[in-house]
Amino acid sequence: MKAPMILAVILACSQLAGCATSSTTKSGNVGVERQQFLSLVSEKEAEEQSTLAYQQTIKDAQAKKLLNTDSKETQRVRAIGQRLIAQVGVFRADALKWDWQINVQESKEVNAYCMAGGKIMVYTGLIDQIKPTDDELAAVMGHEISHALREHVREQMSRAKVQQMGLLGAAALVGLSTKSGDNAVKTLALGGAVATVALTLPNSRTAEHEADEIGLELAARAGYNPNAAVTLWQKMGALGGEKPPEFLSTHPSDASRIADIQRLVPKVMPLYEEATLKRK
Repeated sequence: MKAPMILAVILACSQLAGCATSSTTKSGNVGVERQQFLSLVSEKEAEEQSTLAYQQTIKDAQAKKLLNTDSKETQRVRAIGQRLIAQVGVFRADALKWDWQINVQESKEVNAYCMAGGKIMVYTGLIDQIKPTDDELAAVMGHEISHALREHVREQMSRAKVQQMGLLGAAALVGLSTKSGDNAVKTLALGGAVATVALTLPNSRTAEHEADEIGLELAARAGYNPNAAVTLWQKMGALGGEKPPEFLSTHPSDASRIADIQRLVPKVMPLYEEATLKRK
């Protein structure tokens, strides 16, 4: 089988990723309306796998005495999280009934995440190195919660299945047509590089933009200043270190992300002002 035919098989799989789409959330004021490819993995499956992974993380952290070691810090993170969670019904009503869990783990890594079904973890490295205000920490947590609301993990799992099926199919065809196992292996290697760019990376960058957008609105509705998302990413950028080109990165560049956030702030600022008045 010639290289163009191999690429045609992989392209067919990427086209499959555009079929049978649906949307996990309402659009909100920020207007997130992209249709998502989710049909190869059920919501239940994604949640079950995420819950198992989170439970194991909790167990390991407890064993090493790295979980919620600072009660004041943990209370702060949970208080911010609860205010954000109270707003998720704007994007999907069922999320209000999720088994939300919020914990803080000792780690030098500057990171936080929210798994499918509402399992949140904030690393102390984020708090210690960024030194975020409550508004900035809300921007981080709102972003991570938005990944769960949009079921980005489930979407990635579905796309990974497409990629796997396509590569195995292409390799099998090449092996049969050339009677060579080595050629089949080479096809898997070639297909892996193409499929990574065609399926995984673009979706991941899109997911990051969506999480920024929804997270900004969640924070504003919870009474946190949306402008803090700008200062947050300025602090992130100031940490330095080598970064890959944006085209091959799963995260937008700091400059690109900040520009997008600044464009969206006027859309959510009235929500923040309204929430601020209600809290007085």
